[in-house]
Formats: sequence, structure tokens, C-alpha cells
Amino acid sequence: MRQDVAAAARWLLERLSRGVVLRRRLAARWGGATLYVSPEHGGLKYWRWDLERIDPPLLALAEELVTPGATVWDVGANVGLFAVPAAHRAGPSGRVLAVEPDVECASLLVRTARGLAPAKYAPVQVLAAAVAPPGERLVELAIAERSRSANALAGYGSTEMGGRRESRLVPAYALDDLVALLPTPDLVKIDVEGAEAAVLAGAEQLLGAVRPVLIVEVALPNSPAVTAVLRRHGYRLLDGEVARGQRSEVAQAPWCCLALPA
Repeated sequence: MRQDVAAAARWLLERLSRGVVLRRRLAARWGGATLYVSPEHGGLKYWRWDLERIDPPLLALAEELVTPGATVWDVGANVGLFAVPAAHRAGPSGRVLAVEPDVECASLLVRTARGLAPAKYAPVQVLAAAVAPPGERLVELAIAERSRSANALAGYGSTEMGGRRESRLVPAYALDDLVALLPTPDLVKIDVEGAEAAVLAGAEQLLGAVRPVLIVEVALPNSPAVTAVLRRHGYRLLDGEVARGQRSEVAQAPWCCLALPA
């Protein structure tokens, strides 16, 4: 009974959250920027005031891995919880590319990017497109019934979607397409809701020649395929949720996979 009541309350709050846009401020150590967020797009956790409590491991990785002047790609950027702190760490001499296929979510990112102080942050460019397997130029994006942070390319996704609200056609690039068009990255974060193995299949040039540090959210059924691609390119695999200084190499890509070029 209690679970039924909790589920009903969550269902109601998720629907009341649709169309709501909130202003949330990063901590001073991240430059104090204002993020425009939506509980509809990022999840109910964005009703919180304290952004630091939403995904502490991700922010810790940004602090650890992004250095001044770095070029960072955030693939599946959602509302920018990684992209904006990365822009602060990279500083005015760095670059951040935020790739987000949901156009409403991308518009929130654009609003956030416009407000970033140039003296404190790298410029954040927003690309409203999907990253997909090689050869795909137009793909179907399933919009999640629940939080749109669970949006996924057709054929992928998880039970967190809660069903499909609608489908949209969106432009798509392979990671190697972006290598050919843009300044190459020092760090790439990938969160593509189950499509990570397919996306990495389009990254031969990126992984073989550019060799950035990678942070990859890995759906566990995809771990063997992701592991095989990264091992073939000579990457060491670690658990990004383990604190710095306590990590050791792991045999299979974990959910928060930190991949370092050997």
C-alpha cells in the first residue's frame, strides 16, 4: 500500500513538473553560475536547491580530470550538470561542446551558456543533435514518459523511461564525424542511455588517434561490448565512482566507467 501511494505521488509530481523551468546556482567553487534546469528533463532531483548533491561522483570527476585549457565534449549533456562545471575547470582558454538531442533541453543549455561569465568559464557550444552509430544521419529519439533524462535512441533505453511519450526525428553524427569537424577533445563524457557500444563503434579515429580520457555511463548488459572496444584501443578501465587514490584497474567496464589511454 505504501509503495502504491509513493508511486502515485511520484506520477503526479512528474506531471506537475512538465514545463517547469527553475534557476539553480552552482557552488562558489564552480564559479557560482546559474543553471536553467527542469525536473521534467533532468528528473525530480532538480527540485533540490543544492546541485552538488545530485551527482557527487560526476562532479568529482570533473574536478579531477578537467584541467585549464582543456577541450571537453559532453555527449548526452542533459541540463549541463557536467558541462558547466567542466567549463569552469577548463577556464577561458578551454572549450566545451555540449551535445543534446532533445531540443527543449538543448534550449535550456543555451540559456545557461549565455549567462556564463567569460572571465571564469570556457565557452560552451550546444549542438542539438544525437551521437549515433556510423553512417546514421537522421535517427529516431524516443521521448521518455517520465524524466526526459532517460530519452533514448530508438531500440535502446531502459525501464527508467516509464514508456514512450512520443518519437522525434533528430540529426545525428558519429563521434568520428565530430573529430573531423571540431577541435579534438582531451576528455569525453558519454551518457547515451544504452547506446554506448553503438556510439563507440563510430569512434575509431577518436579512440585510436586522438585518445581522450573517457567517462562512459555503461548499461550493464552492454559492459562486455564496451569493454571489448576500449581494450582493443588500449584503454585502462577503472570505476569512476571509487575515490581517486583508491582505484584499481577493473576487468569489465562498470556503470561509471573511467577509461584512460594507456
